[in-house]
Amino acid sequence: MRSEVIPAQITTVEDKIAGNLNLTQLLLLMIPVFWTSFVYAALFPAMRFSLYKVPLVALVFVFCIVLSLRIKGKVVFNWLFIIFRYNRRPRYYIFNKNEAFLRVLDLPAIDKEGKAVSSKPTLVKDSVKEVLPLPSIENLIKFENFLSSQKIRFSFKQAKEGGLDVAFEKEQK
Repeated sequence: MRSEVIPAQITTVEDKIAGNLNLTQLLLLMIPVFWTSFVYAALFPAMRFSLYKVPLVALVFVFCIVLSLRIKGKVVFNWLFIIFRYNRRPRYYIFNKNEAFLRVLDLPAIDKEGKAVSSKPTLVKDSVKEVLPLPSIENLIKFENFLSSQKIRFSFKQAKEGGLDVAFEKEQK
């Protein structure tokens, strides 16, 4: 299957639907129409003009007009959304690994009746791979002498997934 990279200039272009209005602006400008229809049909007296309905309709109309304006090329509604997300983000970041590995925790023991009984502090163990012991200095010296006497060459190749393949090759004379 063939894939193409789309340039950033194409993905950041805003679609204009009618004149200089995008979809968000058109939807914001359609809200007062539906709100006016709802107020006219649902509020008392139904399907009749009443003076108290005018401020309800005008308030929604002004609010939607203000939200659909552009400031520095962005719609006010988008600016408010950005500000809202910024204010909802956490203010303080506390580093905590949330791991119980090698931590001493006071875990209560539960008896047969389901009641918690205090117990001594226990060490929580996770399923961890077995750690290999470090080789002794004597074995490291033997390995270094073996490599130097055999004239072995190291080769490093980068794997496809970002790993590193190391190969020991004997030099040919």
